[in-house]
Amino acid sequence: MLARDLEREVSALADRRAFGLNFERHIPEAVELPGRKVRKGDKVRVLPPRSEASKKSDDRLWRVVGMDRSARAANLELLDPSASSVGAGREERSAPLDDLVVVAQSRDPIYPGLVSTGRVERGGDKPFHTVINAENLHALETLLFTHRGKVDCIYIDPPYNTGAKDWKYNNDYVEGDDLYRHSKWLAFMERRLLLAKELLNPTVSALIVSIDEKEYLRLGLLLEQTFPDGRIQMVSTVINRKGNARRGEFSRCEEFLYFVRFGEAAVSPWSADMLHEEVNGEPEDVRWKSLLRLASTGQTTGRFNLFYPLFFDSATLRFLRTGDPLPEGVSTSTVQTPQGASVLWPISKDGSDGRWSLSASKFNDYLPRGYIKFGRANGGGRTPYYLMSGQVEAIADGKLVVVGRDADGAVELRKVTSQKQPMTIWNRAGHSTSGHGTTMLRDILPDRRFPYPKSLYAVEDAIRFAVADRPTGIVLDFFAGSGTTVHALMRLNKQDGGRRRAIIVTNNEVAADEQKALREKGLRPAPPRRSRLGAARHLRLHHQAAHPGRH
Repeated sequence: MLARDLEREVSALADRRAFGLNFERHIPEAVELPGRKVRKGDKVRVLPPRSEASKKSDDRLWRVVGMDRSARAANLELLDPSASSVGAGREERSAPLDDLVVVAQSRDPIYPGLVSTGRVERGGDKPFHTVINAENLHALETLLFTHRGKVDCIYIDPPYNTGAKDWKYNNDYVEGDDLYRHSKWLAFMERRLLLAKELLNPTVSALIVSIDEKEYLRLGLLLEQTFPDGRIQMVSTVINRKGNARRGEFSRCEEFLYFVRFGEAAVSPWSADMLHEEVNGEPEDVRWKSLLRLASTGQTTGRFNLFYPLFFDSATLRFLRTGDPLPEGVSTSTVQTPQGASVLWPISKDGSDGRWSLSASKFNDYLPRGYIKFGRANGGGRTPYYLMSGQVEAIADGKLVVVGRDADGAVELRKVTSQKQPMTIWNRAGHSTSGHGTTMLRDILPDRRFPYPKSLYAVEDAIRFAVADRPTGIVLDFFAGSGTTVHALMRLNKQDGGRRRAIIVTNNEVAADEQKALREKGLRPAPPRRSRLGAARHLRLHHQAAHPGRH
């Protein structure tokens, strides 16, 4: 009897008062939709005239109550009369259509409205991946129509809320002196996590969230509150072995990964425990073979199209390219070395002709795959090594695992000898954000800087532990940035023959400094000169330039 009375009182109290992590949910997020045609009934903001575009736009929301097509203007009514400076009455005004931008709030109903903007088809019958250019809140609501309960893994790297204008709330960058910064971030994240919850497969799936020390405590509480049925573990992962020095403080070298598992989802074992660099207590033992073969005797004497130059940058000794094979009897002096380059020929120490073990075409096939390695300086270049055909087959079969790449792009390999359960502290050289994140991305997109990109191999490892046992799984990333998640998933598919598919969502936002400069030039979000600088648009333009005719 007492128990029932207590239960009744607690239930009544719970209906009136929130327990656990408490924060202001704030006013609904209002997302501007530049380029969307203004219609009667729309919510809009009024932008400042182009001559005053550097000024902040009016944050108030208006309802379009009528249209004057001949004058290209709209009649507006203020949505919140209490915000009017005129008084208690209803405020109305007229504004040119060109000065209006349509706004969608998080509480507004969203209906499917995706439009195909192009495709890249180079994989034959390989699984396709989807890139959605949209505000992620709206994209998640749209995905509920097609993928509710069907997603196997969600990996996200959300804004870390550092106070350095790294994210927006209601079209404004949130700064460090905002008294409601943490509360806004929690409201921002909660709305998206609640939608993510509906998309995950309840019988077997995982959510992975990357974060740093600014919000990891609040994020952990939010995850517990949002996913009471989930099993949560936090992993500490070293991303910078040199440390990020801070005066009077410990040098920070790590970030955190929250793994939330649902249903029967388990952490898949792997060849490494993620903490120790050795396999089975022994150093890595993958032998690279010298590319140089010494001169032969008898009937096999000759160059056989295996005698060709390797050109290097004369200052840095960075490999540049191969040259054409030199026929038998033709002197190396007849080959002109490009300006600023040095040359290495397959010549033995006694000056006699040797030859390379791979043809020039095979060498050029192996190089981008990371199967060519360069050692110490050797005359006009650096000693080249290569992986033998059996080793290449072992990579394809999963017997050798690529765990990273060196500064020249050569793969770093580990033998798969036994399966281990990963630990909750990760310390892997391949997880460095500088060498395997920033540098790699700069090589792919030299004209675009994405701030603080994740290491490709760090993302690959995180996703592997969630979907290794689901070769046809669906992986969603709704804070996609430069698209590292797709790259990582394609690598996993290559390693085990899987057909996993990725769905990534990114908007066309520009950085805070770019936004300020564009506003000062009088450019609004819609014009092509501005939109091509946004993340999603920039990536598409890059692919169009790299693969003309394939879209």
